[in-house]
Amino acid sequence: MSFGRNLFATTNARVIGAFCVAALLHAVGTALISGYSTPFAVRAMLVLASLLAVASIGQTLVVIMGGIDLSIPFVIGFANVVAAQLYGDGWNFFLVCGLVGVLAIIIGGLNGLISRSLDIQPLIVTLGIGMVVQGLVLLWTAGFPSGSAPQAVSSFVSIGGSAGPLPVPWLVPCLVVLTAFVVLVLERTPYGRRLYALGSNPGAAPLALIDPVRMWVVTYAASAFFAAVAGVLLLGFTGSAYGDVGQPYLFQTIAAVVVGGAALVGGRGSYLGTIAGVLVLTEINTLLIGLGFQPSAVQAALGFTIVLLVSLYGRERHVSATI
Repeated sequence: MSFGRNLFATTNARVIGAFCVAALLHAVGTALISGYSTPFAVRAMLVLASLLAVASIGQTLVVIMGGIDLSIPFVIGFANVVAAQLYGDGWNFFLVCGLVGVLAIIIGGLNGLISRSLDIQPLIVTLGIGMVVQGLVLLWTAGFPSGSAPQAVSSFVSIGGSAGPLPVPWLVPCLVVLTAFVVLVLERTPYGRRLYALGSNPGAAPLALIDPVRMWVVTYAASAFFAAVAGVLLLGFTGSAYGDVGQPYLFQTIAAVVVGGAALVGGRGSYLGTIAGVLVLTEINTLLIGLGFQPSAVQAALGFTIVLLVSLYGRERHVSATI
């Protein structure tokens, strides 16, 4: 029991610490950069953070379970291109979204099934399947995707939009509701308890009547689904299809999860912590750009941050080894 309390306290401390770092970075940016905290700039950061937060939902679930999902950027690109292409061909957009969601769930379920049932490292499986998906999309579009998003989707994510009386686009309040839902699922449902149990001690999970294969299939399917949602939202944000639109999310989703206090060995983490990690990464990126760093320098700085954090948090012993 004391171990559980200590683990909970450590996780909460890291989540609070991540929020404090985000606040500190914002204060530094406000002091150093003119206009850093203007309403438009804050809205822009909230939108960018919200897009990353949606893409990071699945990575959070997968990491808690003890896996990793490198197919997320490829699924984002797949959803972005397929949704734009089919909508441009005259398909009903709701039908397009349904088809993209189902295909994403199949892709994610395949990731989980192969990784767990064949006992293959998920890093290899998800990267391989992601590259297959990207290749099929390139073959389908001949490398030149076309199409766009409906105006409603663009307005939903537009920096200049507003959600009724709120001075932010609908994406932001919807993310707040989605965050509450994900936190509730993780903390108050049998699925959430099984996810933490499987990540904490995968060897003992079957003894607790937890089906590891089913959990991996469901969790990776959820990861791909939310990646597809992010891909459609990015279509509305950018206004046109782009197959590599998800590439910046390859390691940013992992970094957000780790910054938020999750352990890459599984068994610990929370989506609220991921939100804190998302804010930290968004503030770092915005601050460096505001200070005049070139995109290559910003990318290098983010890469250094990711390596540093993973080296600090990713070397911990598995929870089962400490019990």
